[in-house]
Amino acid sequence: MAPRKQVLAIAIAALFAHAAWAQEAPAGDTATVVVTGTRVSNRTVLDTTAPVDVISADTIKNSGVPEITQALSVALPSLNFPRPGLADGTDTIRPATLRGLAPDQTLVLVNSKRRHSSSLVNLNGTIGRGSASVDMNAIPAGIVKSIEVLRDGASAQYGSDAIAGVVNIRLRSDRTGGDASFSYGRRDTEYSFNPGTPPAGATWGTQDSRKRKDGNTATYSLWKGMELGEDGFLTIALERKRQDHTERSGWDVRQQYVTVNGAFDPREANFDRFNAWYGEPELKQNTFFANAGYNLQGGVKLYGWTSYQDRDGKGAGFFRRAQQNTNTIEIYPNGYLPFIEPSVADFSAALGAAWTAGAWDMDASVSYGQNEMDFTIANTLNRSLGPASKTVFDAGGFKYDQTTFNLAGVRQFEVGLSSPLNLAVGAEARREGYSLHAGEPDSWRNGGVLLGGVKTASGSQVFPGFQPRDARDVSRKAYSAYADVEANITDKLLASAAVRGEHYTDFGNNWSGKLAGRYNFTPDFALRGSVQNGFRAPSPQQQYFTSTAINFINGVPFDIMTLKPSDPAAIALGAKPLDAEKSTNFSLGAVAKAGKASLTVDAFQIKIRDRIVLSENLIQANVRSYLVSQGFDDVGARFFINGVDTTTRGVDVVASYPWNAAAAGKFDFTLAGNYTKTEVTKVPVTAQLQALNPAPALFARVNVLTFEHGTPKTKFTASVNHALGAWSGTLRATRYGKVLAPGTTPSDDFWMTPKTLVDIEGRYKITQRLTAALGAENLFDQYPDPFPAALNSTGNAPFSNYSPFGRSGRFVYARLNYAL
Repeated sequence: MAPRKQVLAIAIAALFAHAAWAQEAPAGDTATVVVTGTRVSNRTVLDTTAPVDVISADTIKNSGVPEITQALSVALPSLNFPRPGLADGTDTIRPATLRGLAPDQTLVLVNSKRRHSSSLVNLNGTIGRGSASVDMNAIPAGIVKSIEVLRDGASAQYGSDAIAGVVNIRLRSDRTGGDASFSYGRRDTEYSFNPGTPPAGATWGTQDSRKRKDGNTATYSLWKGMELGEDGFLTIALERKRQDHTERSGWDVRQQYVTVNGAFDPREANFDRFNAWYGEPELKQNTFFANAGYNLQGGVKLYGWTSYQDRDGKGAGFFRRAQQNTNTIEIYPNGYLPFIEPSVADFSAALGAAWTAGAWDMDASVSYGQNEMDFTIANTLNRSLGPASKTVFDAGGFKYDQTTFNLAGVRQFEVGLSSPLNLAVGAEARREGYSLHAGEPDSWRNGGVLLGGVKTASGSQVFPGFQPRDARDVSRKAYSAYADVEANITDKLLASAAVRGEHYTDFGNNWSGKLAGRYNFTPDFALRGSVQNGFRAPSPQQQYFTSTAINFINGVPFDIMTLKPSDPAAIALGAKPLDAEKSTNFSLGAVAKAGKASLTVDAFQIKIRDRIVLSENLIQANVRSYLVSQGFDDVGARFFINGVDTTTRGVDVVASYPWNAAAAGKFDFTLAGNYTKTEVTKVPVTAQLQALNPAPALFARVNVLTFEHGTPKTKFTASVNHALGAWSGTLRATRYGKVLAPGTTPSDDFWMTPKTLVDIEGRYKITQRLTAALGAENLFDQYPDPFPAALNSTGNAPFSNYSPFGRSGRFVYARLNYAL
């Protein structure tokens, strides 16, 4: 840790030694030049063949909790950022979804270079189950110049993962200027829920509403641009965030203690029945990011960046009652709430050079990224060790790393068209590594202590540690080459084409192609569209993750093993080596301008074949008997498998109008909407499981309906930014359409009705450099509809994890910004 502290100390000293002014580019400028989805150097946001959204640094800064993913979710109708709880590590690294597809079907770039994914693969019943996504919140908001979101497939241009689209985070490259900010806020809220029914004869009653003031969040942020020699820059960003957890549990109606002589234990009446952490996790994170560039003689430009974040999270599982067979009464006489405390370390570095070789603009780079996650399980026990059990365990963890080499060239040819033909060619080599290490023995072993003569659960409660048989250290390599061309065929017709070939050492080859065009009927109206095929390679996390969990069947614990697809037991159930997901994308849109106002409408269809999914928990008696007959242990199993086909159709609409109202100030109006519908057209089956009677489903009702209805079909946003003298402000409304929390049977389905959330912020420039802001997110304290009591039998979790905006209520905050 000492070298990192020295780097941070030097960076802080340098920041204050070079204090200067900062100038912000205007937000929402439709003449902004974009680099995502095109390799032509002067293409503007409204002149592209595909829709590109540009989110400014101010949009991120002027939010209650300045973080990238949350800012994207309120700025883009097609992007959702659910905030699940009681979901192990997914509480700490949360995935986002674009156009209703999986989190790992959107490619994330930094300065147009591929960003590494997180090491976590989501395993629980949340949106994005089975995926390992990029953690965009590992990038501090202060380093961001803008974010470009390409809402179109782009595998032929960028490679694997770009099925739904591309998010390109563009870094600041300032030689001067900077900003220091401090924000503080908390949740000030009241929520209602449906209480369950306590046992007959109970005297403790129920409660159906609750006021809370929690989730205190403090964020310290600093970015500074500095001169690097005579012709270079160094931009540094630091961020420190501290967030307390929020608690949105319901009234636990369950009996907590064994009866005494047929009567309830007197402790029942005084027991705190709000005994769950169900909300935002506790977070402590520190982030450093530096971006640099230098111009050498001869026109060579060196560039590079590096980042580091450490994040400590703290979430919880379900409360274990005193009388449960997962408790040891000598350790926790009143029951216990187990905590999951992930520790995340994220590092990245890149170094590259750009130069001119004849008519070619060349670029070469190497980048490295690593994400590591380790788990501590606290306030828990290993029931099989009896009263001798520890209460804190090292449960092990995993790491993902990625090294990428790029070489690219761009040049233009005069071929007699209305514009030069822009040709881009390139090659890429990538190595990905994945490792998993075991926890301490007591976190996973069975100590043999019985309960009533029956075997008890192994390992630390809520999250058993990874076992030595889970440990691994594997890698793969991928090589690719691409070419794309773009030109104005006529004054009105712009066309582009791209092709890319890839070879992976673990699953084979893939070819992707794309054709796109745009026809300008008038200077103010154009049609645009594209057709392409895309792919997503299976991630190392999906290929090699293994773990063992506990499931109780008729009160008897069974191991549920997440198996590699290459594990002999998985093969016995029909697993095969994972192959790439394949997609076919079509889009057609229109762009219209009227003075400063603009309107874009883009329809799309995305057909995906052989999506990789995590199977159901195969715990049925006939499955376990079959495994035993094949020479395996009596366990339940699940594994990753190809075989789900989906069709996603939708339309995006974005309208904007900047208005200078003279004495009334300047206004920027934006109205945007998205409609997306996904249909599952095929689910996987295996001959081995089909031969069983009854045949268990590999991808059953809940998971099918999660794909089809787990994210809102419609989402609308309306916002206005206003500036008048020293005053400015933002008002935004976001309407989320209805969402289904699916059940195992139709009678258990629960539809959450549409909700509209309103955010407001007012800003005042106290001096030329100092600005103060006050605001509220979710001003009117909206919550998703609570579960009916019948679907919340414990009372602990009154809201669904499928809510597209979480369930934490109103957040009020204040912020100070000082321009350096």
